[in-house]
Amino acid sequence: MRALCHISDIGEGQSKGFNAGEQAIFVVRKHGQWRVYRNECPHLGIGLEWMPDQFLDADGCLIQCAMHGALFLIDSGECISGPCSGQSLTAVAHEIRDDQLWVDL
Repeated sequence: MRALCHISDIGEGQSKGFNAGEQAIFVVRKHGQWRVYRNECPHLGIGLEWMPDQFLDADGCLIQCAMHGALFLIDSGECISGPCSGQSLTAVAHEIRDDQLWVDL
């Protein structure tokens, strides 16, 4: 496990991308929960964000791929709309320890 960031670095309802070693990942903080996924769309294998740290749809309720608009559930990473429907983002194991977000890469 390695420390990724302080928990205050990501506000409620926000997302943030990171390059963690050779792996691009992103974090979403929603309803006091933290979700960490590889930044890779299962359809094309490309990064999801349309601008730096912008991984969520306009309502902040779903993760959205900027390339083709696929929508993913924040809690599970499952694609519910788009060309990769039924597939899922790859989750990254993580934990909160000493006000730091730790990830297992």
